[in-house]
Amino acid sequence: MSGDPTPTPLQELAAFAVATREAGLPPALVHDVKRRILDVMGNSLGASGYEPARIALQVARAWGSGGKATAFGSGEKLPAAAAALVNGTLAHTLDFDDTHLPSVLHPSASVIPAALAVAEAEGATGLQAIVAAAIGIEINVRLGSAGFDAATNQNLFFEHGLHATSICGALAAAATAATLMGLDAEQIGHAIAISASMGAGLLEANRTGGTVKRIHCGWAAHSGIAAAELARAGLTGPLTVMEGRFGFLQATCGERADVGWLTRGLGTDWELPKIGFKPYPCNHFTHPGIDAALQLRAAGLDPHEIESIVLGAPTSVLRTIGEPPEEKARPQSGYHAQFSGPFTVASALVGGGGLGLYLDDFSDELARDPLRLALAAKVTCIPDAECDTIFPHHFPARLTVTTTSGEVREAFVRSSRGGLESPLSDDELGLKFALNAARAIPAEQAAALRQAVAQLDSAPDLQEFISQSAVR
Repeated sequence: MSGDPTPTPLQELAAFAVATREAGLPPALVHDVKRRILDVMGNSLGASGYEPARIALQVARAWGSGGKATAFGSGEKLPAAAAALVNGTLAHTLDFDDTHLPSVLHPSASVIPAALAVAEAEGATGLQAIVAAAIGIEINVRLGSAGFDAATNQNLFFEHGLHATSICGALAAAATAATLMGLDAEQIGHAIAISASMGAGLLEANRTGGTVKRIHCGWAAHSGIAAAELARAGLTGPLTVMEGRFGFLQATCGERADVGWLTRGLGTDWELPKIGFKPYPCNHFTHPGIDAALQLRAAGLDPHEIESIVLGAPTSVLRTIGEPPEEKARPQSGYHAQFSGPFTVASALVGGGGLGLYLDDFSDELARDPLRLALAAKVTCIPDAECDTIFPHHFPARLTVTTTSGEVREAFVRSSRGGLESPLSDDELGLKFALNAARAIPAEQAAALRQAVAQLDSAPDLQEFISQSAVR
C-alpha cells in the first residue's frame, strides 16, 4: 500500500499496528489489556449455557473441525475464524462487556476472541496476543468515535440503526489478526480494507426482540480473521476505504463523520485505558438509572410506597431503553429486560446481586415477577436536557420518585459506575469474573484461570490459559 506521498488514514492505522507490534506496550497498558481478557473470559464462561452460544458452536462445528484454535467452554478445536465466531458470541451474549465513550461501542468482545484464536493457531506468545489485542481495541474505538458528531452530540451509527460494536469490530479484529499473522503494513491495510466489506449489524433487536444481536461480536471476530487470511493470500482492498466517497465512514455515518478521530494522537494518546467496565449485565444505557435507583433504595426508599417514577435520560438513549413503551414496561424475556429502562430501574429497587444487579435478576421468571412489572409500569421515560449535554461522554440519568404520601425523591447520576469517574477496581473486576466463571467451572479452576491471565504476558504460548478455560 505504498506509492502515495500522503498516507491515507488506512495506511496510518496499518503503520500504527506495525510500530506497536515492534515497540511493545508500556506496563500500564499491558495490565489494562489483561483486565479486559479476564472480563471477556468471565463473560464467556457465564454465557456458555445460553442458546445463541450453542447455535454458534453447532454452526461452526458443521463448517469443519481439525483447526488449531479452541472454542471457549467446549474445548473443541476449530479453524481460527470458526472458533472466533463461537467465542465472540459468548463474549457478547450476556451484554456484560466493556464500553467506550463517545463511540458507545463494546470493543473487547470482538477483538479479544479474534486475538486469542489467532494467537493460539499461530503459536504466538501471550504478550504478542496482548499487544495485538491492544492494537485492535484502539482501532475499534477510534473507528466508532469517528461516528460521533460533536455538533449535535449524536452517534451517527445509532442514528442509522447500525450497531457500531459489530461493524467497527470487524475492522478491528482484522487489524488484530493480521498483526498476529506477522503481515507487513501493506497487508495489514488490505486486511482492514477487506473487512470493511464484511462488518454488519442492525440495532432493531434492541428495541423489539430477537437474539441475533448476541452473535454480532462473534460475526465481527470471524469476519476480521477471514479478511486477514484473504489478505495473507493476496486479496486487496482500497486505500481510501475509510474516507472515500463510497468508503466505510461515508456509507455508515454520512458527511458528518469525523475522519480525524482515526489518527489524531494515534500511538501517543491511547483511548484504551478510558474504556469502562460494566458492573451490571444489561445495556449500558440503563446503568445510570440503575445507579440512581440503588442510591434511593440505600437511602431508605420503600418500593411498596412508590406512586410514580420518572426516568430522565439522554434523548437518543430513549429509543433503546424506553421505546416502544409498552414493550419496555413488560419485556418478553429476561434478555429483553436487559434493554429496558423501566424494568432495570424496578429490578434495582427490589432485587440485587453481584455488584448491585446480576444475571439472576434477568431470568425469564423474574421478567414476569408481579412486583417488578408493577414498578416498571409506574416508570415514565422522558428526555432530560442536562443529560443531553453530558451524553455520550458519560452515561447520565435522573430518577424522580413520588411516593404514595406525596414525597418527591430524586437522584441524579452524572457518570455511571464502572466509567472513568467511578472505575471498577481489580478486586471488583475479580468478583465479577468469579461470579460469571462459577456458572461453568469450579472455583479452583476459575482461580487458576485468573492466575493464568495475570501471567499471560510472560507465557510462551496460550496453552496454560486455554487449558483452564474448558468446561469439564
